[in-house]
Amino acid sequence: MNILFLGDVFGQPGRDAVVRELPGLVDELAAGFVIANGENIANGAGITSKLAQKLLGAGVDVITTGNHVWRQREVYPFLDASDRIVRPANFPPSAPGRGLTVRTSHSGDEVAVINLMGQVFMGTGISPFRIVDALVDEAQTMAETIVVDLHAEATSEKVAMAHYLDGRVTAVVGTHTHVQTADERVTERGTAAITDVGMCGPYESVIGVRTEIILRRFLTELPAQFEVAEGDVRIDAVVVTAEGGRATAVQRLERRC
Repeated sequence: MNILFLGDVFGQPGRDAVVRELPGLVDELAAGFVIANGENIANGAGITSKLAQKLLGAGVDVITTGNHVWRQREVYPFLDASDRIVRPANFPPSAPGRGLTVRTSHSGDEVAVINLMGQVFMGTGISPFRIVDALVDEAQTMAETIVVDLHAEATSEKVAMAHYLDGRVTAVVGTHTHVQTADERVTERGTAAITDVGMCGPYESVIGVRTEIILRRFLTELPAQFEVAEGDVRIDAVVVTAEGGRATAVQRLERRC
C-alpha cells in the first residue's frame, strides 16, 4: 500500500492546489490512503469544518492538525463528531477531538493515524514521549499500519521520536516548519521517517506569509497581521510504501502547481 502524506496545507492557495491536484496524484502514485496536515487551511491559521470537508471531499482520508487547531472555534464540534480529523493527543483529554483514529484504506486495510505536538519551543504541557507508548499500544490492537504526525518545531525532537518508535510504527512524519527536509529514510526495522514534509502553498513567501509583512516585522519588531501569499504554489508530500505494517520505501515529492 502507498500512503500519501501532504505537508501543511496553507491558506486558500494551498487548499485549492490540493483539491485540484490530489485526484491526479492519487492515480499517478497509486495511493491507497491519503493524510494531510490541515491546521493552516483557514487563511493560514486554523481550520473550519467547511474547509475540512473540502479536503476530505477531494480525497483526503484523514486530516491531522497542530498548534493552530484551536484558532477557529467553529471547528470544535466537528473535531468531536468526525473520526476523519485528529488533533494533537497531548492536549488535555477535556479538549475537543481525538489524537488517534483508524480508517480503512482503499484496499481494505486498516490504517491508524496518531497526531502529536512537540514540546520544545511549542509550549506543550505534556511531552509527546510521555503518552506515545499508550497510543501506539492502542493503535496496534486495531491496525497493522500506523502513521504518526509529530507537529514540532525542533528537528531534534522529531528525529528522536523516529528513533524511539523505530520498528513499532510504519512511519513518523514531521510537520510544522513548512520547509521540506531531505532526510527521508526507512530503517532496517521498517519505519519510514522524515523530519518535515514541507508545505502545500505559496513558495514566493516566508513559509506561506507575504514576504514584505515578515520583513517589516523583523526590521521594525512591531506586530503585523499576517496575510497569505499567492505566488509559486507547490505541493510538498511524501509517499510511504508499506507491507504488513512495515515500510519498504519512502519518496519525497515536490510539485509545482
